[in-house]
Amino acid sequence: MTTASSAYNVSFGMATPSQPRAPFRLKNDAEHFWQRVSEGLEVNQLWSQFEKDARSSYRLYSAGLDERPHGQSGLNRAWHVAKALFWAILEKLTPARRILLLIALILLFMPVGGFTFGNKAGEVHVVEFDFRLWGGLTMLLVLLLELADRVVMKRDLEIAKDIQAWLLPGAPMQLPGYQIAYTTRPANTVAGDYYDVILRPASAFGGDRILFVVADVAGKSIPAAMLMATFQASLRTLSSSGIPLDELVVSLNRYACSNSVGGTRFTTAFLAELNPATGDLVYVNAGHNAPILRKASGAVERLDAGGIPLGILAEAKHETGSTKLNENDWLVVFTDGVVEAVNTRGEEYEEPRFIRLVDSAAGATPPELLRRLLADLDQFVGNTPQHDDVTCLLLKRST
Repeated sequence: MTTASSAYNVSFGMATPSQPRAPFRLKNDAEHFWQRVSEGLEVNQLWSQFEKDARSSYRLYSAGLDERPHGQSGLNRAWHVAKALFWAILEKLTPARRILLLIALILLFMPVGGFTFGNKAGEVHVVEFDFRLWGGLTMLLVLLLELADRVVMKRDLEIAKDIQAWLLPGAPMQLPGYQIAYTTRPANTVAGDYYDVILRPASAFGGDRILFVVADVAGKSIPAAMLMATFQASLRTLSSSGIPLDELVVSLNRYACSNSVGGTRFTTAFLAELNPATGDLVYVNAGHNAPILRKASGAVERLDAGGIPLGILAEAKHETGSTKLNENDWLVVFTDGVVEAVNTRGEEYEEPRFIRLVDSAAGATPPELLRRLLADLDQFVGNTPQHDDVTCLLLKRST
């Protein structure tokens, strides 16, 4: 007697695996296909990603919509917005691809056509053409051409990202009596923000000095990243010469002016030189967001002495400020991408919320505070696309 189950055929007391049923194979294939397409993301994660991409794309294509005439309403206004969006999308393509896209759209909206003919036997034959199929294929061709460009550009950007990562410091410097943490989160693949921690020559000052730098080049992506690289190279070269901080800023500004395209590509920067033995801090703020010196008592000091951003005026004067970092004091340096991050309602993160976060984590370590900051930013912005680079450098003098 032979009995069968869904998993095995039983014959002569021996159990042998049966062949998987076709529906089972199809289910496995479908699951594998979905996992490969979705990269294992849940539906809510995919929707969140789509929403963020849609917001980012709309912001790109609708950049000129505010220029529409006022006073329009109803259908006229809707028609104007639709036309402006259409041209904004079309102008992003090359002329040849614009023509292909227009042909595809015409074919998609054409009705099914055809013709009839008969033969001597009286038979009538009907031949139909579905132009929508050809319209869809033409649109797919445009998509494939754009995708090829995107793949090439993405590969180049990934290389640029790796190069930029080499320019930034790796693991934080081990400084006895101090704890350091820093991070940057680009709005695009590469960033225009820059941070660094540099050990300066002891012979010029009678002791070790540590230079802390956070800078923000105007603009984003490749142009800003290229200027950031030149800023980093000039800073590293000048800081090794042993000149005082004020002279270093003068030289940096002159170099930035020679590469700023008439002042349009300026750089905001905060440079601070620390004497680790005493906690004395000398700094220059060149048009940057005023860093926060949070005292152990809870008092907050803003480090705003300095001048205009680098790269605007070659002969600009920058004032030098000084303060002191005592035990359990925090130095918090950040770029405007932190406090100007916006949520879905268009509200900014703002400095008061940032300061409250620092106050609540005053007993934590810099890496812990950095994790809390990024988590709080993510919770605040939700699915709103990041519009600017986010960079933060934290220094705490421990007991």
